Amino acid sequence: MTAMIERFSKKQRLVLGWWHKNSPHRSRDAIICDGAVRSGKTFSMALSFFLWSFYEEGADFAICGKTIRSLRRNMITPVVPLLSSLGFACEEKLSQNILLVSHGGRSRRFYLFGGKDEGSAALIQGMTLSGVLFDEVALMPRSFVEQALARCSLSGSRFWFNCNPEHPEHWFHREWILKAEDKNALYLHFTMDDNPALSEKIKKRYESLYSGVFYERFVRGRWVAVYGAVYPFMSEDAMYCEIPAGGFSSFAVSCDYGTVNPASFGLWGRQGDCWYRIDEYYFDSRAEGFQRTDEEHYKGLLELAGERRIARVTVDPSAASFIEVIRRHGKFNVIPAKNNVVNGIRQVSQALRDGKIKICRNCAAARREFALYRWDGTRREDSPIKQNDHAMDDIRYFVTTIMDGGGSAFVLAAKR
Repeated sequence: MTAMIERFSKKQRLVLGWWHKNSPHRSRDAIICDGAVRSGKTFSMALSFFLWSFYEEGADFAICGKTIRSLRRNMITPVVPLLSSLGFACEEKLSQNILLVSHGGRSRRFYLFGGKDEGSAALIQGMTLSGVLFDEVALMPRSFVEQALARCSLSGSRFWFNCNPEHPEHWFHREWILKAEDKNALYLHFTMDDNPALSEKIKKRYESLYSGVFYERFVRGRWVAVYGAVYPFMSEDAMYCEIPAGGFSSFAVSCDYGTVNPASFGLWGRQGDCWYRIDEYYFDSRAEGFQRTDEEHYKGLLELAGERRIARVTVDPSAASFIEVIRRHGKFNVIPAKNNVVNGIRQVSQALRDGKIKICRNCAAARREFALYRWDGTRREDSPIKQNDHAMDDIRYFVTTIMDGGGSAFVLAAKR
């Protein structure tokens, strides 16, 4: 165990032992770790939480993430092998979302919760807990977090929080980070330099993945307001390409539907590990002086698809009538798009920087909107201005619903 701890940085060591009787921070009721991505805060906090649970009395604890899936990926899966190597016995009951951990004749039960929306608070009501850990707490609704905190009524119970920065007016920043002393919480800010497992080459790679506000938040670890262009790097001509030669293994279409507002459909072709936006349909009723019906927009979809075999079409989930028209015709497999705007923008930004999607130069509407799409700096939460955003929305629907949500089943469907 000593050899393992020698690999931790000074700040990670502080996380590992802040609760110990010999620590100057032992009287704290909570710990808050925020800062850059890949800074080592999540793993060290997870390990510390499990160790602390055996140091204190108590049987039931909670670990909360944005979703159960992300919680298992980010925290449970990495830490369980280390716990096992340290002599802990771990048994996960997947159907019940419970992790049982035993050591030295004592057992602890950890309930896993996803705090994805306001309704999640009901999942944790009525429990009595000895402690709770929140992974990515800034992505959870306040009602869920406060309901979980209210469950920790046993003597000696403590709260554990980690997150990447968001908007400076975010409730967690205002109520916990800025008031850490009032809450009797130990606040630690992490950078990539606090993770000894990262080489300088890997640090530079992460720095190259982000720009603008996401660079400030995820690389520098700052709680900053959004400003300027949403995708500033798309002003570079090198970010656009010609339609690649050769065939495509799969095709898909993403649709942002509008009657008064513009309608934007993107045609995507997959070649290797990259999806190319190879063509688009864009109709602006205000510019044209007339509106099109659902059937007329469907005709535009048919013309965009041509003779290609389209595996999936994803559509703005609020466009129920257009989705129904597509279903009624029976030609395309249509699915409502996932529509979390800010998280979707993050995913699109990373997909563009990673080269997982590329925009072909003939897609004039997408290129124009990339140049004009701006954050609304007047608001107290992250929000882009609702202008010049229709191609931006359909691209976001593609990344979040088809590219990231399709998986292997999508590829198989495309080849049938």
